[in-house]
Amino acid sequence: MIPTTFPAKEEIARLTARMLLEIKAVNFRPEDPYILSSGKPSPSYIDCRQPISHPRIRSAMMDFLAVTVMRDAGFEAFDNVAGGETAGIPYAAMVAERLALPMTYVRKKPKGHGKGARIEGDMSEGQSVLLVEDLTTDGGSKLNFVDAIRETGATCGHTAVIFYYDIFPKTIPTLAEHGVQLHYLCTWWDVLAEAKAQNAFDTATLAEVEAFLNAPEAWQEARM
Repeated sequence: MIPTTFPAKEEIARLTARMLLEIKAVNFRPEDPYILSSGKPSPSYIDCRQPISHPRIRSAMMDFLAVTVMRDAGFEAFDNVAGGETAGIPYAAMVAERLALPMTYVRKKPKGHGKGARIEGDMSEGQSVLLVEDLTTDGGSKLNFVDAIRETGATCGHTAVIFYYDIFPKTIPTLAEHGVQLHYLCTWWDVLAEAKAQNAFDTATLAEVEAFLNAPEAWQEARM
């Protein structure tokens, strides 16, 4: 069913943060930092695959993502919804259902046999494609998927995610230089605000996470 209600953007952000905290997708551990894929430490980690196992939460989030895209990009802006391998695939399917659009998915690299395809499903030249993923940090991984979509002759100028880190200043400009606009539900700042409101973590932990969010590179360099 196509969503027809439009909560304010700030309320969507607050409720999304609340849901992520409720299912323990948010992890703060400054005393024993997580190691990111970059090899750098972080006191925070978010698991945006968690919502797929929680029906009420995933349904609410996908409603929010659908209405965010329609409000920000247009009601008839897209012909196809593509999920990025692998975390974006289930979310793309659910958003496509809500927007009443075909769904496809994009491989990280060509399949090593058969047609060697990167696009699975029916995507054709001239289609306007929305790329759906679970989250974005610096935006770099999105460009690989966008390029694969464009190689089919389709266009891709928008990507939608549940969670955007919003602590690396080059993310939005990097995407914009590639002709891509980012749509998202909440950020680390929204999660931190809700965590404080709920007293979800002790004061020292929240203070350390906030220090990281305000100056992530300096925080990481001091611990490497």
